[in-house]
Amino acid sequence: MVAVTAPRVRQNVQTLGVLWCVYGAYRLVIGLIGTFFLRAVAFRHFGGGWPFWGQSHLMGPVWPGAVVHLVMGLTIVSTALALLTGFALLTRQPWGRTLAIVAGILTLIRLPVGTALGIYTLWVLAPAASGAEYEEIAARG
Repeated sequence: MVAVTAPRVRQNVQTLGVLWCVYGAYRLVIGLIGTFFLRAVAFRHFGGGWPFWGQSHLMGPVWPGAVVHLVMGLTIVSTALALLTGFALLTRQPWGRTLAIVAGILTLIRLPVGTALGIYTLWVLAPAASGAEYEEIAARG
């Protein structure tokens, strides 16, 4: 008796591509909200003095500005990675499977949404049979 496996990639690649695009938009919104909040806290736009930086200085501390730029840079990189992954899967690019696996592994640490998307991505694309199926789909078009 031969075991017949369901075409896992064929059934899930469209959904996976859409979810990666939605995740990219989600990361952008969350990153912008976090950046604006961090900037407001760091530069005392919420009113009153904050005990973290002492008295008001002419220039103020340098590190809050660096943290704001770091958060914004990470937001841009993670958004671009998610959108590129979604695009690659939706258009069935030959390199899309590899990019999605790498992005899925990197996204596993982003609880809970990133973890769920990372697990789903790896479940669909990581098995060797999925690799052969994805290559067949990408070759067709």
